[in-house]
Amino acid sequence: MTRDTRSPTIIWFRDDLRLADNPALLAAVDAGGPVIPVFIDETGPDSLRGLGGAARWWLHGSLDALDGSLRALGSRLVMARGDALPVLRALANATGADEIVWNRRYHPDAREVDALIKSSFEADGRKVTSFNGALLVEPWEVSTGEGSFYRVYSPFARSARQALGAVRTRPAPTGRIPSPAQWPDSLSLADLKLRPTTPDWAGGLRETWTPGETAAGETLRNFIDERLSRYKTKRDFAAVDATSRLSPHLRFGEISPRAVWTALSRVAEDASGAAERQAAEKFLSELLWREFSYHLLYHLPPLEQANVQDKFDAFPWRQSDDRRAAWEAGATGYPIVDAGMRQLWQTGWMHNRIRMVVASFLTKDLLVDWRDGEAWFWDTLVDADAANNPASWQWVSGSGADAAPYFRVFNPVLQGKKFDPDGAFVRAYVPELAALPDKYLHEPWTAPADVLEEAGVQLGETYPEPIVDHPTARQRALDAYATLKDRRDAA
Repeated sequence: MTRDTRSPTIIWFRDDLRLADNPALLAAVDAGGPVIPVFIDETGPDSLRGLGGAARWWLHGSLDALDGSLRALGSRLVMARGDALPVLRALANATGADEIVWNRRYHPDAREVDALIKSSFEADGRKVTSFNGALLVEPWEVSTGEGSFYRVYSPFARSARQALGAVRTRPAPTGRIPSPAQWPDSLSLADLKLRPTTPDWAGGLRETWTPGETAAGETLRNFIDERLSRYKTKRDFAAVDATSRLSPHLRFGEISPRAVWTALSRVAEDASGAAERQAAEKFLSELLWREFSYHLLYHLPPLEQANVQDKFDAFPWRQSDDRRAAWEAGATGYPIVDAGMRQLWQTGWMHNRIRMVVASFLTKDLLVDWRDGEAWFWDTLVDADAANNPASWQWVSGSGADAAPYFRVFNPVLQGKKFDPDGAFVRAYVPELAALPDKYLHEPWTAPADVLEEAGVQLGETYPEPIVDHPTARQRALDAYATLKDRRDAA
């Protein structure tokens, strides 16, 4: 068989680890020559934020799945580690590739890296083409009437829906993907050292998740068939299986947002009743929240570093290593907070309602800087996302765009009673409280001594006393916020 002599095209996979509806991959195949898929575990420049431990665990499984899918089509995934520019240049020189394609990234630091690589390759006489593989609407495709970017979700969502038009997806390549006459050198997946070894803390992640494009498609189908009907009314209840579980698959691009949008839009259009249609529409609105976060990521300084509202630069955070450590360990003495933090550690994920509760507790009850919480989530979440993670933390803390009013301080007891009314969530993750009656489960310090004894609970020993008094902490947070207003008024 005669090999194609046309120059190869490099497809650089990043956060788009799928074959279906991948515009960069499809462009590489359409070029007609050999295709060289590559993934780089980027180690430089220093401005790029490295993945946290849980995300790296997920990445291992996702890369393994992608490589398997490519091999089924006669191709493979070349893996490398290092600064992307010299890695890609060496790969292009070794293979004779005259074009590189990728799907765009939106973090300011990542965009700077991509711009440098593009200019360098074009100076070498090579072609670089980028595509939208991650968003429904790119950040520059919508703007306010004044021509600026949106800082409020609702008008952004309306504008984004208008800009969307008909959403189209393209299937994965069919048949064999053209391969080069000789494959370049590649690291093995094990060489990337993405999974923990000693200690192996990922047992709960393995029990909970299956990374990869196939699993992403199955998760979407199962959500539509089994959980969507209760999404709108039950999604805030921590123990109810009513959420999509798509977030890590979207974060690693194992499924495109266009595919998810198309599937849910079809449900909304074909729904036989109002409840099903409303549930689908509610989920579509949540997809647009993801788009809004990326809109902010693109237009603002790095979200994980800078307050969107600069008045919070003067906020009097109280750094407390002991209290932050108690929060991280799920040992605050507030059962709903502790259950959420333990769910995070065990599974690499946390229910969204509980994410808001624990974030409010850290930033308002404990007055710990939201950046500390964001960094912990970055390391422990399998769906830690460059846009959603910091934007959500800033939303809860009050410093973000379209943020919750600072005076909205989640009461952890009331949140527990409302969204875990029978205590199933707390009992699953805080088993030392399992025998407590429902009446006392979310505030065990109010239980009579005989009730505690019968339940086998010794406050301060088997389960901690509350590390703060919530009413007192709430007032302290409001007083701290008032200092910002006073400073602004004085200025």
